[in-house]
Amino acid sequence: MAWSAENATRAYLQTMKMGKRPKQLDVSEFASALAAGNNAQLMVEACSGTAGPTTLALVAAAHQTGGRVVCILRGPDELCSSKKALGTVANHIEFVVGDAQILLLNDYAVADFMLIDCNMVDHEAVLRSVQVGAKDHGAVVMGYNAFNKGSCSGSRTVLLPIGGGLQVTRIQAGGQIRGGGARKSRWVVRVDQCTGEEHVFRVIPSHRKELRA
Repeated sequence: MAWSAENATRAYLQTMKMGKRPKQLDVSEFASALAAGNNAQLMVEACSGTAGPTTLALVAAAHQTGGRVVCILRGPDELCSSKKALGTVANHIEFVVGDAQILLLNDYAVADFMLIDCNMVDHEAVLRSVQVGAKDHGAVVMGYNAFNKGSCSGSRTVLLPIGGGLQVTRIQAGGQIRGGGARKSRWVVRVDQCTGEEHVFRVIPSHRKELRA
């Protein structure tokens, strides 16, 4: 995907105006510039609490790319507080309440830019899952508030001293699309009740020919 310096600059400046903090680069401004510069079309954020500056940053990026912004929240309380905090900007965001890991693996698996709050209890599992799910199409995955929260493996992962720590992973699209028609798949998460270990499976339905008499 071609980098657009113009989109990145415009999104960065718009985010600065939203936050009114022109003195130092923060997570919001970096995320906005990176998402816009990569021409992201589907930007998804998973929040640990109320949506805020980082969500505004994605909206600024979407204004440059014409993309969508989805914000995943834990429950109705966070949804209510987020809409109140963001004001009229909330009208440009698609809010979803539910399990971030399941939603990112299935409903929003094709997102090309993902922003994960590492203050979430299960943030490591979420980060690992989206890395697996994004291998087919490629994506940029960012984890903020990442200091002392563990790391997401990958040769293209870097931890930047921005804000509370910003972890950035660029996932390259792998493999080729084979002929014969695409089959819709879903990702399933299973937890071993004895060890607590999580297993992620990709389920692809098989084609069955209907026999007629």
